[in-house]
Amino acid sequence: MSRQQRRREYSTDSLERTPSDDLHYQGMLRALEGRKDERDRVQKKTFTKWVNKHLIKHQRAETQRHVNDLYEDLRDGHNLISLLEVLSGETLPRERDVVRSVRLPRERGRMRFHKLQNVQMALDFLRRRQVKLVNIRNDDIADGNPKLTLGLIWTIILHFQVSCSISDIQVNGQSDDMSAKEKLLLWSQRMADGYSGVRCDNFTTSWRDGKLFNAVIHKHEPRFIDMGKVYRQTNLENLEQAFSVAERELGVTRLLDPEDVDVPHPDEKSIITYVSSLYDAMPRVPDVQDGVKANELELHWQEYYELVTVLLQWIRHQAHIFEEKKFPSSYEEIEILWRQFLKFKETKLPAKQSDKSRSTHLYQSFESAVHAGQVKVPPGYHPTDVEKEWGRLQVSILERERLLRIELERLERLQQIVSKVQTESGMCEEQINQTESLLQTDIRLLSAGKPAQHTAEVERDLDKADGMIRLLFNDVQLLKDGRHLQAEQMYRRVYRLHERLVNLRSDYNLRLKPSVSTASHVSITQISQKSVQRARPELDEVTLRYAQDLLSWVEENQRRIDTAEWGIDLPSVESQLGSHRGLHQTIEDFRAKIERARTDESQLSPASKGTYRDYLGKLDLQYNRLLNSSKSRLRNLDQLYNFVSAATKELMWLNDKEEEEVNYDWSERNTNMTAKKENYSGLMRELEFREKKINDIQATGDRLIKDGHPGKKTVEEFSAALQTKWSWILQVCCCIETHLRENTAYFQFFADVRDAEQRMKKMQETMKKKYTCDRSTTATRLEDLLQDAVEEREQLNEFKSDIAGLTNRAKSIVQLKPRDPTSPSRGKLPVQAVCDFKQMEITMHKGDECTLINNSQPFRWKVLNRSGNEAVVPSICFLVPPVNKEAVESVSSLDAGQQQTQALWQKLHADLRSLLSWQYLMKDIHLIRSWNITTLKTMKSDEYQLMLRNLQMHYQDFLRDSRDSRLF
Repeated sequence: MSRQQRRREYSTDSLERTPSDDLHYQGMLRALEGRKDERDRVQKKTFTKWVNKHLIKHQRAETQRHVNDLYEDLRDGHNLISLLEVLSGETLPRERDVVRSVRLPRERGRMRFHKLQNVQMALDFLRRRQVKLVNIRNDDIADGNPKLTLGLIWTIILHFQVSCSISDIQVNGQSDDMSAKEKLLLWSQRMADGYSGVRCDNFTTSWRDGKLFNAVIHKHEPRFIDMGKVYRQTNLENLEQAFSVAERELGVTRLLDPEDVDVPHPDEKSIITYVSSLYDAMPRVPDVQDGVKANELELHWQEYYELVTVLLQWIRHQAHIFEEKKFPSSYEEIEILWRQFLKFKETKLPAKQSDKSRSTHLYQSFESAVHAGQVKVPPGYHPTDVEKEWGRLQVSILERERLLRIELERLERLQQIVSKVQTESGMCEEQINQTESLLQTDIRLLSAGKPAQHTAEVERDLDKADGMIRLLFNDVQLLKDGRHLQAEQMYRRVYRLHERLVNLRSDYNLRLKPSVSTASHVSITQISQKSVQRARPELDEVTLRYAQDLLSWVEENQRRIDTAEWGIDLPSVESQLGSHRGLHQTIEDFRAKIERARTDESQLSPASKGTYRDYLGKLDLQYNRLLNSSKSRLRNLDQLYNFVSAATKELMWLNDKEEEEVNYDWSERNTNMTAKKENYSGLMRELEFREKKINDIQATGDRLIKDGHPGKKTVEEFSAALQTKWSWILQVCCCIETHLRENTAYFQFFADVRDAEQRMKKMQETMKKKYTCDRSTTATRLEDLLQDAVEEREQLNEFKSDIAGLTNRAKSIVQLKPRDPTSPSRGKLPVQAVCDFKQMEITMHKGDECTLINNSQPFRWKVLNRSGNEAVVPSICFLVPPVNKEAVESVSSLDAGQQQTQALWQKLHADLRSLLSWQYLMKDIHLIRSWNITTLKTMKSDEYQLMLRNLQMHYQDFLRDSRDSRLF
């Protein structure tokens, strides 16, 4: 091909061309396309081998995973997820235990939806690890898009293979701001030092002849490679030797084939992947000045090892202690435990924190020797392992503190109840003593034939003491429920007071209280008239009155049970249950009085026994009814309490979650959507767990209603509240999903815009630096630059397509500024409901358009619906739809910059063409000037004419190409 033909390949569509130029240009584009296809073929083969190299390590797969066709076998996402499980376990030590014990979730179905879900899980997994994925979506991989599939695998290789491995490289001459690629290139150059004819200038042509691969292996282990033989062999033989030795001796997977490397333009990404694998197998040997001296190294390592051994033992011992969840039962013992815990936090923990920091500094003193292989750190002794154990200790400390606080507060409350029972039972005992003294005084007056003086006061004091004892029984039940050590002691104390009160009331009813009714008087009078002949008429009257008092007590408590309330909430239900437990105990103990009344029958005269038996029969009947009613109420109260308690617990949890989610900041100030996604995943798992519990509670409520529970109204209210709250939290979840999707798109869009701006800026700087030439630049260099410029134009076209994609995305970006209270809305702003919402003032459905009137409260917006109703509604229920002016303007600015970049390329390309034309012209001129008379005499006419035509043609080309150039 002539120089003229080579030169004409570099004309572009944007410049004026002749028809022959178009043909040459089209041919050149086809050649570039062929090079691109060849590059993709090599990358596909290399990346496939790299993926399989790691998939074979996936021990937990049901069947061994393997990739045959990279584009097809990643579509369902399973191989992609397995690859990430292996890589994260190998290259992220802090997550290794987690990844190997908990597999990434995956969909098992075969539908497209399941494939998209699996791929999305993998992409989310990468984004959580701050891996940038530009314009790669789940449907691209699921559809087998070759370009984006290669792009995704290269991104994974860069993060897990290149960046993570190469970040530890320490080479003399490196700077802090060097990229991983630059560090790897510098390492390769250091490995090639001292080998004649071997240079490492790039990751493409420098490796073509295979000498550099062999030199790197020889530098690591000279016995593996005969360098004399390397200098005599062909390129393919050298490459084959290097790949075979690396695989056999170093365990480096054969990612490349010789015929793929021995080409004019070897694929850079494939070679970087392979060289980084070589680095993993042969970390550098540090220079003497990089490390500490041998004796210092040994001392530092020994000190580090002993310090970490003691520290890890202490951490694990303390963590084991703090994981114990059984606590002493007494308040005094738990208080001692709490003081010991505070002392531990104030004294022991800071000391061990210092030891941990010292171990980190010690490790840093010999870290380079670890990378060089001079020091082998046993498993579990790396600073990251110590940090992991320390993190677990911190978690156990926080949990221990939480549990201790709860237990201390619980026992403190119970101790307060004990003190209260002791104080009030003492007061009640004094009350009973005083009442007993008054009662005995009146009984003595009656015995002396005098009227009683304290009847009303005694009855009032008895009622007062009865109320005090009922409250004491409630407190005692709380102590029993809390398993307090003094609960039984307090119960016996209160029960003794209760016994005294019952005996006092019996004495009062039998010996002091006047007759209960006129009917009773008539009955007793008749009995008295019929029994005129009996020996002790007073005894019959007292005994009959005692039976009547017992019957009155039973009837009174029956009325009390029949009319008792059931409670409307947990405190009131709990109060009713506690109160009735005390009453039920009294009712059960009342049987002893009935038995005593039976024994009194023998003391009656024969004339009174018939009537007395009638009283006893009625008493038995009424008492059995009372006892059954009491048992039934106690059973119903237990059922109601259990239901209300469980429902209240779930309602409180739902309220807490509602408040947490409704008050979440969805404005542009909160950019951490990854953390929110993880939080939302946790919420969904918790909701799934809670759903079963709530369904069980609802089923219990339905069963109570169906069985006709007396507290049906309370059950219905709690069931309805639970159903309403559960439905609302599900609506909130719909809102979260929408905001997660829209906010993620928002932040990703602006991140992509920033990346595009940086990319554009870098492209402009690179073009100016690379393509700025003058007349001293050689024609060969100019030809190479023109070829690179054509490839650069392909990148510019790709960049233009990316901007077009951003332009389309900008139209769907929501507005987040109205969620910032520092940016009050001006005028009425349209908003869109993302869930159903109903309250007294307003009703709206998902998709309804409303108007934002006031956003001064970030989490409560005042809105107006289509019906004209105003209300304050949680802002989570709305999104502010596009168009986002900021997004549109940012893309417009980017588009303008892209046009400037395109213009810059056109200008630099014109300069290159003009300089190349000038070089061709000057070469012709220099050649003609070199002629002499002898040359002209010997020159054939055809050669002379051809030379003149070339001169004329090059001159015309120069005039045309320099027309748009600033250099001529």
